[in-house]
Amino acid sequence: MSLCDIAERRCQPCEGGTAALDPATAESLLLSLPGWKLSEQQIEKTFNFKNHYETMAFVNAIAWVSHRENHHPELRVGYKDCRVSYSTHAIGGLSENDFICAAKLERLLEI
Repeated sequence: MSLCDIAERRCQPCEGGTAALDPATAESLLLSLPGWKLSEQQIEKTFNFKNHYETMAFVNAIAWVSHRENHHPELRVGYKDCRVSYSTHAIGGLSENDFICAAKLERLLEI
C-alpha cells in the first residue's frame, strides 16, 4: 500500500478485543512511511524544523488531524523538533489507524 493509498483512508473506531496488527503486516505498512520506525508496539518519527514557530504550526496541524480522525498520538515537542508516536492503546499494539494518521502527517509536509 502506498503513502497516497493509506493517507486517503479514514480511521475506524477500535475497541478492545480487536487483534493488533501482526509484525509482518506492520512492517509492510511501514514501508510506505519514510523515516518512521517500529519499536515496542508503536511507530514513531522525529520531525525537524527551522524554528519554534514551524514546530508549533506542525503540532497544531497534528491536533487537527487527530481531531478529524479521532486517533491521537503521543508527542514530545522541542524548540525545533517534534517526536510523534502512534499506538492503539485500546488493543495494546498497532492498528491500521496508526499508519493512516502517520501517512496523513507525511502528506502535511508535501506542500
